Amino acid sequence: MEKQALYFENYLADIDPGHVPYAEEIHDFLVGQGCALKFQAAKNGLVISYLPHGGSKVLANFVSRKKGPTIRIYADHLPAYSNKLDSLPDGMRKSIEKAPVCRRLIDPAKCNARCPMGYSFTMADTLHHKCRYNCFMFVMDDGSNSAIRELLSAELDSRRS
Repeated sequence: MEKQALYFENYLADIDPGHVPYAEEIHDFLVGQGCALKFQAAKNGLVISYLPHGGSKVLANFVSRKKGPTIRIYADHLPAYSNKLDSLPDGMRKSIEKAPVCRRLIDPAKCNARCPMGYSFTMADTLHHKCRYNCFMFVMDDGSNSAIRELLSAELDSRRS
């Protein structure tokens, strides 16, 4: 456990100090929900993966980006809570809308066959087909953290049932 704390402290040391409380808040929430941590070095810094207790599929990653610490949520059970998307803050909805289209959902021959398919959902009465790696990728900040926790809670609840 001490090694994990050290890795997390290294992640925090690499981000803007103004964003540290937001990353700590989401980290504490996920650890409090029983998530295990996995650490990997990446081109842009340390990536922290959170795996639900007893699960083998990653729930979320912390990644470093220029605009601040970012979380990527793997919404494998999105149909169970897609109604929450319309109530997300404007910045989060715009981020989802800007995410690239999932090529496998549009034409499976245009993407790597090993790539898991993205998400197909309706938000603001518009049908979206988005890439799973960029769709639910949000900067952790004051305007998004409560909504991020809500999405993570919904995904965790769906995975547990």
